[in-house]
Amino acid sequence: MGWIAWLALGFAAYLGLGFLFTWVAWRNPRVPPRKNPGELGLNFQEVWFATVGGKRLHGWLTFPPGDQSGRSPVILVHGWGRNAERMLPYIRVLSQAGFPTLAFDARHHGLSDRDGFASMKKFAEDIRAAADFLESRGEKPPFAVLGLSIGGSAAIYAASRDSRLQPVVTVGAFAHPRDAMIALGFGRFIFAPIAPILFRFIEWRVGARLDQLAPEKNIAKVPAVLLVHGANDTVVPPSHAQRLLAGANGRAQLWMVPQRGHSDVHLEPEFFPKVLAFLSQKAAAAS
Repeated sequence: MGWIAWLALGFAAYLGLGFLFTWVAWRNPRVPPRKNPGELGLNFQEVWFATVGGKRLHGWLTFPPGDQSGRSPVILVHGWGRNAERMLPYIRVLSQAGFPTLAFDARHHGLSDRDGFASMKKFAEDIRAAADFLESRGEKPPFAVLGLSIGGSAAIYAASRDSRLQPVVTVGAFAHPRDAMIALGFGRFIFAPIAPILFRFIEWRVGARLDQLAPEKNIAKVPAVLLVHGANDTVVPPSHAQRLLAGANGRAQLWMVPQRGHSDVHLEPEFFPKVLAFLSQKAAAAS
């Protein structure tokens, strides 16, 4: 076999290894919730509702005791590889402040249905399905959305296409899915030469161009966004928050939290007071 054939064979093997790496790296852990709002002393309902493709989502609908506020539930969205349990600290504080909540497991996470793979696009579809579910129960939009990491990025994208979803609060959201993956090491090092091919493979599998999904290209369509980001975030670099703010055309505000990373921002003493003030202000403006 000539050297050209050997070169072609080697490149084919290298490309195949890149696709295999992409397939494996894409897999997210599916861990069921171990705790629920009842363990916080809260009154809640376990709910199931439909999403795209005939799949079902598992969630918790929690109302504050004796709630007479007439507030619509806040939709809470976890991050990659997590589940609704991740939102329990948020459920507790929001409930104490009189906000009903709907937290759910995104597709291919927690107890919700499998669906081949997870993606930001599917997270966004599930957020819109949550709004559909709340409306089916007689709840009145708009519904505020609070999302973590990919859940926050998906909330921006979903809200840019659905006026029922506002305002939006994000924690550690990324500006562009491609750049978020690169920051985590995907498409770098050994696979850098074929990164464009691998990203096109991802787009084919997701069913949308990453540029079209990018929150920084859609955030200006969302009326009000509070961007919260840890200044020491090593998962989603703080530059993503600055890019989102720049793309919002004045419709977003940014709180960069010193000495905090990707998953501990909610431990900052000022975190929940700022979030509650933002939600209350926007709810009052909408009424």
